[in-house]
Amino acid sequence: MIHARDAANPPAPAPLKAMLELSGLGFAYAGGRQAVAGLTLQLGAGIVGLLGPNGAGKSTLMRMLATLTRPTEGRILWRGRDIARDPEVLRHELGYLPQEFGIYPAQTAREFLCYLAAVKGLPHAAIAARVEECMEMVGLAAGRDRPIGSFSGGMRQRVGIAQALLNDPALLIVDEPTVGLDPGERQRFRNMLTELAGSRLVILSTHIVSDVEAIATSLVVMQKGRLRFAGSPEALLHNAAGKVWDWTVPEHALEGARSSHRVCNALRRPDGVQLRVVSEQSPHRDAIPVLPGLEEAYMVALVQEA
Repeated sequence: MIHARDAANPPAPAPLKAMLELSGLGFAYAGGRQAVAGLTLQLGAGIVGLLGPNGAGKSTLMRMLATLTRPTEGRILWRGRDIARDPEVLRHELGYLPQEFGIYPAQTAREFLCYLAAVKGLPHAAIAARVEECMEMVGLAAGRDRPIGSFSGGMRQRVGIAQALLNDPALLIVDEPTVGLDPGERQRFRNMLTELAGSRLVILSTHIVSDVEAIATSLVVMQKGRLRFAGSPEALLHNAAGKVWDWTVPEHALEGARSSHRVCNALRRPDGVQLRVVSEQSPHRDAIPVLPGLEEAYMVALVQEA
């Protein structure tokens, strides 16, 4: 679950005890460009969907949470302890799957995971059993002795998740994990994350709303390095009520509508083009308000705070 002091949401149940706390968190590059600014959040067990367009600062935030990048302002507390001062308090409970996950294509999945388990410092006597357990959890058992280079994109992502689970982490971070996967592989990957969540805090960073729509217990929306929304999916939908419109325009008016309004979707029909438009006000006298979907609610969060 999640709590953000500055997110305007309807009343919600009190959050579970925070495992991860961000207080005024920020990161600026040497030239002064601010990648992340002023993030204050409290995160507890569950699946948190971190949404934002490319360039929103999601990957920079993920690297700070994974102790790979040090914040230039603010603090990250894990179970009440500052990870910038003592990163090891988190690292032994952390599993991380970055966007770019390197492999040794000639190694089998079993060999590769045994190697990484040793690198992570797992006791030698426990490595073989833990590798087998992780491969079973992510559905890799049948391919355990195949070279990783022969795997599909979805199977390679399973290897990535397996290596992130080797130390049985309390915090699992996955950054844009479905890029390049086909729809079926994406669905299987989402199902796998749901099964793995349990009492863990899982942070799934993506710019694809469907990746988190069915599995996230909480959502965080970022844009240009800043927090735009934090709360439940239901709260995000509530926030968008009355701001999504159904409007049918003639074919010749489509480009004009696109240029002057935030169009989420366009569907050609015999009587014209049916649009779904995000707007605080009605875009036209013929437009009618409709219940928002999660992707439209996400766009509302970006538009109203931009």
